[in-house]
Amino acid sequence: MAQYLNAGTLIELARAAQQRAAASCECTRTPLDGWQSQPLSMDETLLVEIGTLMPEDEPEPTYSEYLPDKTTYWSSDAPIAPRYFPYNRCGVWQCSSCARLYLRYVEGGGYFVDRRIRALNADLIEDVPLPG
Repeated sequence: MAQYLNAGTLIELARAAQQRAAASCECTRTPLDGWQSQPLSMDETLLVEIGTLMPEDEPEPTYSEYLPDKTTYWSSDAPIAPRYFPYNRCGVWQCSSCARLYLRYVEGGGYFVDRRIRALNADLIEDVPLPG
């Protein structure tokens, strides 16, 4: 299993990656500021998993979402709250060509599976504790 990344480590990695990221790359053909179904045009061989937001000691993370200020799951400005769904089920992946970071997980329903991806923006990461 990939190394668990807490919110502090995630912010550090995201800031470093944003400073190093090349202006353009094959991975940036489709804007991924908000959640998207992974584009078929994205070359998966460029992506390397560098960590996970799913803690080993939590076999069933919450499905609660953190969406303040009328943001929605699909919003490009929705906060990235690692303890909340869907982030708590994400792997953190890096483009080996340009150094950009992405969050990825598989959305599964009764009759479908959808690989979802979102660019990791350090400015949107919020370390929000779960209620209770």
